[in-house]
Amino acid sequence: MVTTVLDTSHLAVGDRAQAWTETTRQALMATRLRFLDPDRINAWIRTVALGPAQLTVMSYTPLESQRTPRLIRQSDPEMYQVALTLAGQQSIEQGRTHATVCPGELLLYDSSRPFTAVAGPHLPGARAVLLQFPRCLLPLPDKVVAPMCATAIPGRAGVGRLLGQMLTGLVDVHSDLASGDRVRLGTTAVSLTADLLAHYTDRQCLLPPQSRQYALFERVSAYIATHLHDPCLTPGAIAAAHFISTRYLHRIFQQQGSTVGDAIRQQRLARCRRDLADPSQRGVPISAIGMRWGYPRPSDLTRAFRAAMGMTPSEYRAASQDQRSWPAGPR
Repeated sequence: MVTTVLDTSHLAVGDRAQAWTETTRQALMATRLRFLDPDRINAWIRTVALGPAQLTVMSYTPLESQRTPRLIRQSDPEMYQVALTLAGQQSIEQGRTHATVCPGELLLYDSSRPFTAVAGPHLPGARAVLLQFPRCLLPLPDKVVAPMCATAIPGRAGVGRLLGQMLTGLVDVHSDLASGDRVRLGTTAVSLTADLLAHYTDRQCLLPPQSRQYALFERVSAYIATHLHDPCLTPGAIAAAHFISTRYLHRIFQQQGSTVGDAIRQQRLARCRRDLADPSQRGVPISAIGMRWGYPRPSDLTRAFRAAMGMTPSEYRAASQDQRSWPAGPR
């Protein structure tokens, strides 16, 4: 459920800066804002509650934002924010640390400490997705987290990539999520943030065992998703890639109510179903689709497909095409 929406393009130019300042104060935190080009102000923001966390996606023309000691004394929500830059360039200084981030990079900052942030300085400005959550939810001491504030964190590899993909994915699907799903995914996002910070500070030992195990489950799940094409994707190979025993890998999945084999099979079949139902891939041989997703022999795909769907891949493709040709029902 979207809780905050503002698009300044619907406002008079003279009212836009004040509206943006007030909306971000309520949705995020109070800051002293200054648009660098007052005659060309354009910004929009949407926020979604994720249980203990909040997801925000926003875009803005070049601006400077200051979180001053006075504003902190007046009101402090005591939140951490993790920002993923989607477009443009952003800079921040907090605690005598300065970073400039580009698209694909992550940035952590703290509402309880003064900071100065600049988006731009060139048009069209910047666009970002932001995860905000109470500081008390992060299972790491302040002395570990503070040095990471205003430090650019790579978002294209490892846990950083996993967290970035999750945040952008949530932007796309939040309207389809039930309230329970939003709570669970918000908790997951906070756990991944903790794992990311623990990794870069070499403090994994400080994470609770449950957080470490869940973060490992998410990393392995992402690894499986990106290696489905490999017919040698086995529990042993996955465990070796993550420097754990196969027995421990199975235990991690059992704790999540699944098995490694089921995860591989379900994801492979989901990709095959998507491609078989895609009209643009109608001319692609079924055997080629199977090889693309880790089934080197057509019989392997047929056997797995029939067991899961009760029909062969060719029958599924034909049924999908028939459904697309049905006339639309009454509205």
